[in-house]
Amino acid sequence: MSEAAAKVQPAPPTPYEMLGGEAAVRALADAFYDAMDALPQAATIRAMHGESLAEIKEKLFEYLSGWLGGPRLYYQKYGSVCLGHAHAPYAIGRAERDQWLACMEAALQAVDASEEVRQILRHPMYRMANALRTRDD
Repeated sequence: MSEAAAKVQPAPPTPYEMLGGEAAVRALADAFYDAMDALPQAATIRAMHGESLAEIKEKLFEYLSGWLGGPRLYYQKYGSVCLGHAHAPYAIGRAERDQWLACMEAALQAVDASEEVRQILRHPMYRMANALRTRDD
């Protein structure tokens, strides 16, 4: 074995792998929308969705799969996505961003995500949620 090959380190696990793969990411998407349904402080963002959350749960699962480092299911099914365009019709300010983040934190707790995974995801999730704001307040 060459010296260069000996120095190659295995890639660190992705958040997808750290969460537990497909079943865990699906459970995370389900828990996210379950939290949105259950948390009174998420009423504003819940009202932005239709009565049934089944389709959006599936889309979030597919999106998170690729975003977390797993199979790019959303891209394979729908092509590239501009989250800004998808959220442009909605009035999203700081309060709505924070409601989304509270639902995601509740979902991560519901699926027993480790503190390490929650720490890894906290800043990127905040950046994503904050970037989707459509209004300043």
